[in-house]
Amino acid sequence: MIKLTIRQARQFMLLKHGLLGEYKFIGKQGILDFVRQAGCIQYDPINVCGKNAELVLQSRVKGFTKGMLEELLYKDRRLVDYPDKVMSIIAAEDWPYFERYRQAARQHAEHYPEMQALTEQVRTHIETHGAISSDDLKLDADFSWRSAIHWSGGNNTTRSVLEQMYSTGELIIHHKKGTRKYYDIAGKYIQESLLNTTEPLPDEVEHQKWRVLRRIGAIGLLWNRASDAWLNIWGMKTQQRSEVFRQLLDEGKIAAVTVDQVKDILYCCTEDLPLIEAVLNNPVPKFRCELIAPLDNMMWDRKIIKALFGFDYTWEIYTPVNKRKFGHYVLPLLCGESFIGRVEVIAERKTGTLVVKNIWYEEGVKPTKKLQTALDDCFKRFAIFNGCEAISILATTDESAE
Repeated sequence: MIKLTIRQARQFMLLKHGLLGEYKFIGKQGILDFVRQAGCIQYDPINVCGKNAELVLQSRVKGFTKGMLEELLYKDRRLVDYPDKVMSIIAAEDWPYFERYRQAARQHAEHYPEMQALTEQVRTHIETHGAISSDDLKLDADFSWRSAIHWSGGNNTTRSVLEQMYSTGELIIHHKKGTRKYYDIAGKYIQESLLNTTEPLPDEVEHQKWRVLRRIGAIGLLWNRASDAWLNIWGMKTQQRSEVFRQLLDEGKIAAVTVDQVKDILYCCTEDLPLIEAVLNNPVPKFRCELIAPLDNMMWDRKIIKALFGFDYTWEIYTPVNKRKFGHYVLPLLCGESFIGRVEVIAERKTGTLVVKNIWYEEGVKPTKKLQTALDDCFKRFAIFNGCEAISILATTDESAE
């Protein structure tokens, strides 16, 4: 059993994520390295100051630009849009591991005979005209559909059919314009060796072990209890999850960790033990200040963040306005080893201005000259990331929300 103090646990988590010390991930290769470490990055289309996946990467990857992610997804095809935790971005090489979900979608479609003729129409249109969105083809059918994997097309027949073909793996997302998705034949872009291979882990328990190990690796430290971190792992309830943890421990793929003042046992991947050893033996890493994505991998289990960092974060975008404590789109503010507050920041693209609308500091945090210098540097980098030439700081220095 590994024993850590709260501070050591924090340092481990932050170092693993490349959020403390010198940058661990650099450029396009750094994006790939992080996605492989994390398994997936959660996708969300809302773009107040960058989309969630972009926000995840800008805090970790030195020199990151939004164009780099676009290239890896839609030019290099090293990454692919695909449901994992929810709608996510995964490494293309992981495509075979999700074959059971595509197979489930094919079986689901067998209950809807009218789907076959509609998919043939879409297939013919794409082969003739190339990538399409749901607005590019009107299917003449009264057909409502719910995908077996992720989406519902509602009353839009074309969208329903495209999403079904995406669920089966026949189509992939070719590119996006804003929030609009364009689909094309997967076989044009996914390597044949990945597209036509059988699933590497056909046994259900082995598949769940692979996914749990990925989720532990995505966060750094995770416990065996109910958590949003387990979203979309089919068939894994409490009993199945406990069995998966037992087997992973027996096989030496995870290690148990106790942390001072944290009641539950946490677990890390054994491949991260050298990093824990480094935390136990090395001096404090270099101080950094970063804005963290609302759906960041490290934030997937917010109860762990509260237990380790004492930071209670809720993404209030879907909270009614009169019940919000902070704001519509507020990002956690990480400085050094602590979450010191949260920031409401808006990229006004028409004026090319990054507007820092509000900063709420955690109790006890004092806006010192050193902190202000770190924040200024953080906002400058964030402005460059958003393509803004000017920064307007409207924020007060209140230590907490009113």
